[in-house]
Amino acid sequence: MTAIEERPDTEIGKATLRKEDARLITGQTRWTDNIVLPGMVHAAMLRSPMAHAKITNLDVSGAKSQPNVIEVYTAADFEGEYGALPCAWPVTPDMVNPPHMALAVDEVNYVGDAVAVVVARDRASAVDALEHIDVDYEPLEAVVDMEAAAQDGATLVHADLESNRSFLWPFEAGDVDAAFDGADTVVTRRFINQRLIPAAIEPRSVVVDPSAASGDVTVYSATQVPHVLRLMLALTMGIPEQKLRVVAPDVGGGFGSKLNVYAEEVLMTAIARKMGKPVKWTATRSEDIQATIHGRDQIQDISIAANADGTIRGLKVDLLADMGAFLQLVTPGVPVLGALMFPSIYKMDAYHFTCTGVFTNKTPTDAYRGAGRPEATFAIERIVDELANELGMEPMELRRKNWITHEEFPFDTITGLTYDTGNYEAATDKAMELFDYDGLRAEQQRRRDAGETVQLGIGISTFTEMCGLAPSRVLGSLSYGAGGWEAATVRMLPTGKVEVVTGTSPHGQGHVTAWSQIASDYLGVPFDDIDVLHGDTKIAPMGLDTYGSRSLVVGGIALKRACDKVVEKAMPFAAHMLEASVDDLEFSAGTYSVKGDAEKSVTIQEIALAVFAGHDYPEGVELDLTANMVFDPENFSFPHGTHLCAMDVDTETGKVSVHKYVCVDDVGNVINPMIVEGQVHGGLAQGIAQALWEGVEFDDAGNLLTASLIDYTLPSAVDMPHLITDRTETPATSNDLGVKGVGEAGTIASTPAVVNAVIDALRPMGVTDVLMPMTPKNVWNAMQAASDGEG
Repeated sequence: MTAIEERPDTEIGKATLRKEDARLITGQTRWTDNIVLPGMVHAAMLRSPMAHAKITNLDVSGAKSQPNVIEVYTAADFEGEYGALPCAWPVTPDMVNPPHMALAVDEVNYVGDAVAVVVARDRASAVDALEHIDVDYEPLEAVVDMEAAAQDGATLVHADLESNRSFLWPFEAGDVDAAFDGADTVVTRRFINQRLIPAAIEPRSVVVDPSAASGDVTVYSATQVPHVLRLMLALTMGIPEQKLRVVAPDVGGGFGSKLNVYAEEVLMTAIARKMGKPVKWTATRSEDIQATIHGRDQIQDISIAANADGTIRGLKVDLLADMGAFLQLVTPGVPVLGALMFPSIYKMDAYHFTCTGVFTNKTPTDAYRGAGRPEATFAIERIVDELANELGMEPMELRRKNWITHEEFPFDTITGLTYDTGNYEAATDKAMELFDYDGLRAEQQRRRDAGETVQLGIGISTFTEMCGLAPSRVLGSLSYGAGGWEAATVRMLPTGKVEVVTGTSPHGQGHVTAWSQIASDYLGVPFDDIDVLHGDTKIAPMGLDTYGSRSLVVGGIALKRACDKVVEKAMPFAAHMLEASVDDLEFSAGTYSVKGDAEKSVTIQEIALAVFAGHDYPEGVELDLTANMVFDPENFSFPHGTHLCAMDVDTETGKVSVHKYVCVDDVGNVINPMIVEGQVHGGLAQGIAQALWEGVEFDDAGNLLTASLIDYTLPSAVDMPHLITDRTETPATSNDLGVKGVGEAGTIASTPAVVNAVIDALRPMGVTDVLMPMTPKNVWNAMQAASDGEG
């Protein structure tokens, strides 16, 4: 880790300790599962042990007679009370979207599909009663292999559909045929981006509190998207939106998995209204693994065309994306986001992309940290390495030859995006120096010449990503069901303290601290005098929440502009108090002063009390220092960086380990370098874990074989290597703060760096690919396949 540089003259740029952490690490906080309400009952879900089956008999009478059980519900008990779970991203007009009901009706479609729900006076009794529900299943053939599922005549996941294909989404730019026909070299590969489980530290949890007298319903949920959840519950259940309040208490991580509207949120709301009692459901870890969305799961067929000198001419990408059994909130949009980023930082003449979304009898997939961009970055960085090998070029040399140079920004890419700023050369030069690139290449050659058992490989990932989901018009052109704007409110209180209300909804990112730093600088109010309110649709009624590294680059700009409005709103009050003209005033560090006479001044905090009193104020102004702002950005944000990885690979056992890892990221201007470091480290852990350890496995019957954390390997601190991180800064030009997103960068960039390093170590043996996760078994199998001439 490198030293954190600070800007000591402002709050922005300081590595300020997070305000949130004192209560979080001491347990003086409130998670959803901590909530206890008077008269609250508890729910437990019966889930299908089969991936595909008809429900021929469902008898809940035995469960109803168990101690402390109040009621047992099946789908029939809710007929007409709610609609299908929402999918907000119809990527094509003809997209097939089978109804996804909160409880299975007649048929189950994946292991973990909910069949019935027990409500009891305590959680243990509800769970115990599940064993007394009798269900008879008539097994149906499970559709597990997405490639087989996509074929005509395949066994159907949903019998009433014509095929298992949900959509075909195409994109093409430039003359693809000319680019490939005129190229000297074409390299084609198939890459597998395996399915992953987003294992947040806090499993999902829901508490619903109804009010019979008013008809109001309060939903507490461990969600990333309280505003989206409120809207979708209103639409799905027919509840007047003004009667719904959604609260996201402190949320222990999400990584996209809590960017959804889940069956349990609908069910608990329906049960609470039906019973007139508060009801709670909290997932076990096994339930979370089965019934919370999974991530990734793509087959990527990719071809790259180039001239003999290494100039890239064109790119073709054909994806199969496993949707699972149903479409969740943004499931089909994940590969569409990725489609725009396959060309990455490289210039080319033509680009072809198709994605086929396929149903299988598996847990639905959806957004997982990076949402389409890690998959795209993996494929392009892998194929560029393969092209370098084909041409006999050094991999970094090939990248330098083809990337957008810093003098070319802003740059319009082949996919139609406009990258506003970047400097790939600066980030790469710094990374190579920290890495000792030449020295490690020399060590690699020494080991090869000596024929050592443990070989050294060097992997590169020079990447960019699009984040800060917006602008709204662009999202509309992609058929996304919402906009990309964000809202903020700033309130000056009479004592000079400040309340900031944000529409973003943090789940570990440190918004309270970063937002306080922004407000402190732009209002000139001490950091500790600022409180940040969020995650409650009654307190923060407008917002589009937190995902896609959008919080700072959209929500932070809304906050900054709301602060500007407050400063402007206070100006006539300051002029009146100073007996001066507004035109003669200047504002700096929280103080209004007369130009040329700094002694004649008044602070914004003093003005707040005078406004509250209202004893003496100028005509025609409102006695209020509150400002609202809704900001819709003009462009996405494009952070970038260079990640370099050296891997030790034991050619006798297949064991791999990280020898050295360096990354230099450019996320524009930095609000809090300590928070940035934390985001980068967390992202690196998830990206490296995909490369080395994590992977969902199903058997041919659709049984989830990695159904617990005994079978699914999550890295601990002990597993993680030492990470050397640093930054360059090219400020964004598309927003007032010059910031870019950082929440997903580490995950997006790190996976291909690690995989490229392992393959680089083994390439002299003829290895051109290793399946992720790169366990000793998978590495060994790749070496054996190469020795058999299979590559």
